[in-house]
Amino acid sequence: MSAKIISGTEVAKEIREELKAEVKELVEKHNVQPGLVTILVGENPASVSYVTAKGRTAKELGFNSIQDDQPGDLSEEDLLKLIDKYNKDPKIHGILVQLPLPKHIDENKVLYAIDPDKDVDGFHPVNVGRLVIGEAKFYPCTPYGIQELLIRAGAIEDGAEVVVVGRSNIVGKPIAMMLVQKAKGANATVTVCHTRTRDMKAHTLRADILIVAAGVPKAVTADMVKEGAVVIDVGVNRVGKTPEGKAILEGDVDFEAVKEKASAITPVPGGVGPMTITMLMKNTVRAAKMAAGLPLD
Repeated sequence: MSAKIISGTEVAKEIREELKAEVKELVEKHNVQPGLVTILVGENPASVSYVTAKGRTAKELGFNSIQDDQPGDLSEEDLLKLIDKYNKDPKIHGILVQLPLPKHIDENKVLYAIDPDKDVDGFHPVNVGRLVIGEAKFYPCTPYGIQELLIRAGAIEDGAEVVVVGRSNIVGKPIAMMLVQKAKGANATVTVCHTRTRDMKAHTLRADILIVAAGVPKAVTADMVKEGAVVIDVGVNRVGKTPEGKAILEGDVDFEAVKEKASAITPVPGGVGPMTITMLMKNTVRAAKMAAGLPLD
């Protein structure tokens, strides 16, 4: 029997409808409009596309959305001044600096300059520390999306055996830390595998939930997956083009083979990807409520 498909496209749509209603209530009852600024330095085509999508989504939800485009030769000093300006702006609750930045700018210095209470990406060391000790204000957006997919699919239970393939600071490490917390949608026993893991298959075959963020097409094959496991594929790999020139995308999991063994699986595209921008919006609404002293969920 083929696996249930966990559609990130559908779940993201649900969450956005919930956020739209929440923003409407914030504006009407509390005169609080979530504010998000996206700062783009230079004209990297992928970055332009991402920033445009984020701004469009923010506006659709009723945010005060600002796209601040800066030239590629902007100095590091001027970028830090710009961030400081938005740190002090009470109408801005979330600050997002689109990466990668030009080579003459120190990305860490820039990300660390953002007020942790406006760091809606969740990457500031203060927010990483809050996550580790179980006092997170914001979760990094892709891991947050993964956890939300698991919760809404009813796929995670206390004590679940979770195996994460990949140890990046963006996905692998934070999702492992989130799922090990004493909290709803967590309480898991988590194993993290990576390029130096000796016998990856021995670990992945134990997984009730297998989260794959390896960055390698079809890194996980059917023989590595336990019958009935839930599989979350984070990978988006461009493996070619159609005759029309459209990119062919493939995940880190051999989808066609693994879906015959798994109980549930995310597709690529349409799985984890659509959740990332949506959870960024959720973090921004949370930041607006925090700034206004309103109760949080």
